[in-house]
Amino acid sequence: MTDMDGTVRHSRKSTVQLTLLMIATVALAAVLVPVHAAVYGTAVPLALLLGVVLTASLLVAIPRPRIAIGLFSLAAFLLPLFVIPESVGPWPWTVPALITFAAFVGVITFLHGWRMGLTPLLVGNAGSLAAPLLQPEVAAANPPTADLIVAASISVVAYMVAILLAGRIRATKELTSERDLTAQEQSRRVLVEERNRIARELHDVVAHSLSLIQVQASTARYRVPDLADNAAKELADIAATARGSLTEMRRLLGVLRTDDQTAELAPQQGIEDIPALIDSTRRTGVDVALELIALTPDVPPTVQIAAFRIVQESLSNAVRHAPGASVSVQVRTEPLMLRLRVHNTAAGVPPVQGEGHGLTGMRERVALLDGTFEAGPDADGGWTVEAVLRWHPEPGMEKENP
Repeated sequence: MTDMDGTVRHSRKSTVQLTLLMIATVALAAVLVPVHAAVYGTAVPLALLLGVVLTASLLVAIPRPRIAIGLFSLAAFLLPLFVIPESVGPWPWTVPALITFAAFVGVITFLHGWRMGLTPLLVGNAGSLAAPLLQPEVAAANPPTADLIVAASISVVAYMVAILLAGRIRATKELTSERDLTAQEQSRRVLVEERNRIARELHDVVAHSLSLIQVQASTARYRVPDLADNAAKELADIAATARGSLTEMRRLLGVLRTDDQTAELAPQQGIEDIPALIDSTRRTGVDVALELIALTPDVPPTVQIAAFRIVQESLSNAVRHAPGASVSVQVRTEPLMLRLRVHNTAAGVPPVQGEGHGLTGMRERVALLDGTFEAGPDADGGWTVEAVLRWHPEPGMEKENP
């Protein structure tokens, strides 16, 4: 998941929460104001003012929790004082006011932590004790003891539930963040391993060529009779340069190879190994067709290795992501160019889900050879990989073949 995706998802979630809170605020205000005005005898303007302040504190709690606590505490303290003694119902907390109190404690605790939520919990319950002292006539008509116990119990439950929900969501976010970091680290590790493998393969090819140059230059004086002294000296310098380059390449390979990797002593696979690769894939039950067109022996080793790896990775992807599909492989050589095309039909059974870095590795191999690479689905539900690998002519080839 990218940062932009996470930001959009968080924004949508916040919008939904704000919308639900606004609906709850309007609903509570629509009930609280008429109840206090009709049942408890509070003057309509006063009931409207205090009721709106009390319920609107839920929305103010999002950006300004301290201001919201102050407004809520003031409204909750004044509202029970403006009732008539003849009122019948829970007091000093009316039912809509008690619901608002529990919701306010829960919102503050959920959004701003248990320490901040503890303030309205204590202030609200402590402030409700002042109403019976300031309004003894109402307290005599409506004994507040049971209502105070109920209000304290419900607000404490709302406080604890908010703590548990906030902790669970925080733990889920941390777990998701850790999974994202692990996935990113795994992705980087796989890419680094693939690049190192490509570098080692290139090293093997270059080291082989340098070894041939060094051997030929060193033995030229013994193989060529009547070799001039200046030519022998120049060939000796070439041999020395080749030896130094070979030593440097070996040092580079030592840097690229990690401690748990060993040198690959077997020859690297090339174009001639593709038929064997196809045969091994067929033995797994996959229908694979191979077409080799105009193959020439002058394909450089680096191109042959890249071609084999691309075909190998394409077959692996077809087997993994399109089980039951048939595959066709075409290898064609042209002047200074090798074309590859691997196509598989739509999957015969549901594919195995998962993401890898095979396409990235193939693109990097092609880019090293200044080629082109395309991969994607077709209209029939299949998948096609096409690559063009290029190489430069050896010095003097143009003169020999005008």
